[in-house]
Amino acid sequence: MLDILEKLEKKHRELTDLLSDRGILSNKNRYKQVAKEHKDLSEIMELGSEYRRIIKHIEEDEKIKNDSEDQELVELAKSELEELYPQKKEFENKLKLLLLPKDPHDVRNTIMEIRAGTGGDEAGLFAADLYKMYFKYAESKGWRTEVLSSNPTGVGGFKEIIFLVEGNLAFGTLKCESGVHRVQRVPVTEASGRIHTSAASVAVLPEAEDVDVKINPEELRIDVFRSSGPGGQSVNTTDSAVRITHLPTNTVVTCQDEKSQLKNKNKALKVLRARLLDKAKVEQREKIARERKDMVKTGDRSEKIRTYNFPQGRVTDHRIGLTLYKLDDILAGDIDEFIEALKRQRREESLKEV
Repeated sequence: MLDILEKLEKKHRELTDLLSDRGILSNKNRYKQVAKEHKDLSEIMELGSEYRRIIKHIEEDEKIKNDSEDQELVELAKSELEELYPQKKEFENKLKLLLLPKDPHDVRNTIMEIRAGTGGDEAGLFAADLYKMYFKYAESKGWRTEVLSSNPTGVGGFKEIIFLVEGNLAFGTLKCESGVHRVQRVPVTEASGRIHTSAASVAVLPEAEDVDVKINPEELRIDVFRSSGPGGQSVNTTDSAVRITHLPTNTVVTCQDEKSQLKNKNKALKVLRARLLDKAKVEQREKIARERKDMVKTGDRSEKIRTYNFPQGRVTDHRIGLTLYKLDDILAGDIDEFIEALKRQRREESLKEV
């Protein structure tokens, strides 16, 4: 750890010098990048200074314990060492956490896709419940949301809804929500009062920037058509709905919420970029898994991650074995307890690897 800190201190000094360089000051993007790296390292330097102080204190007390003939001083050193070694371990863990590789996409906005699964109309209603839950959670964080595409059902649910969440660390916070969510309740359409199990899938993608994914216009097939819906003003009388197919990957995105064909096209391209970026990340992850053969659990979307049980008023996250008996609060957007517990699990697994 001390060797690592020494190298990072050298890097920190170099960054400090760079921040006062006129060439950097004239390049806003480069300056922003250097300033962020300098800030991250400054936090490590602060912890490292305290860690060194503890190491030095331990060395002094160990010397007294082994060499001193003053028994009272020896006992005092032993007493201090009992406190210092746990402190040393604590600071080592803090430093390891700061040194863990960070996902550069964590700071980005996120695109969330919720799709009704098994369960017919009830699955569509559950998809709508999940959308409201994430909408209220984003609202509590001061984040902005925008629906990019939706396919409503006739009973108030969604076959599919895709929306953007804009806010600091939106993707890093919500990415653990990817997976299959299951609901157990008596559907409003069920006359006999039997409990049904339905499901909806949630996909959380980092919003892609133009530099992330290069899309060749010649590789796109763009179709326009009239939007469809449950009726009323939402049904356009012009061909404003847009379907974009990325031919190399056969990825299809449809947007029809806007009355403007251009707006629908721009939204569809935003979703397409996010999906292509996510596909590239998945392929990279699979490559690493094949090489390492011991991949940390990532919350694969095919896996049931959480169950919302209405009769018992409980919600269980199966990945961490956490059950909370406050279903109404959770559906009202109070999901921080799950998110923080999942973050802790991810950090602990990463620390084990380190």
